[in-house]
Amino acid sequence: MTTATLVVQENDPYLNSDIVQDLIKQLRAIDTYDTYDGWPSARVVDPIVLTKERKREIPIIGDPDGLTIARIKAYYNSLASLIEKRSGLMAAPIVHLTHEGFGRALIMVGKLVVVDKILRDVHRWGFASLEDLSEKSDKTISNAIELIEKYNNAATD
Repeated sequence: MTTATLVVQENDPYLNSDIVQDLIKQLRAIDTYDTYDGWPSARVVDPIVLTKERKREIPIIGDPDGLTIARIKAYYNSLASLIEKRSGLMAAPIVHLTHEGFGRALIMVGKLVVVDKILRDVHRWGFASLEDLSEKSDKTISNAIELIEKYNNAATD
């Protein structure tokens, strides 16, 4: 991917959102070959943004590649990390996917499931923009915190 095809710009205000910052940290952490070394943050997170044009280029039916699966796991790790920071309780992400790209993502706090997302066609997984990523993630985190507060006994067990 060349810099000419990037859709995320370095001046995007959502690059500074908590979820995007944590996601970039997670993506850099799983980069065992130092591919992202020296890359700007916008370039690291760019593949997660699937504009309508990018989505059109991906076939309707297909199996996810290892990199896509790693990005999905990094995203749910980031969600869990932010839930943990805001609640003060350990949050554990669980992502189960078949080789065909179907499965489920859970985030548990104690015995409480605070995020439960069914995943389909993950070879086409992504967000329309960093704004979309931030808004959906903030809503998910807020819902998780509400569940933790409501069912604190299960969360602290």
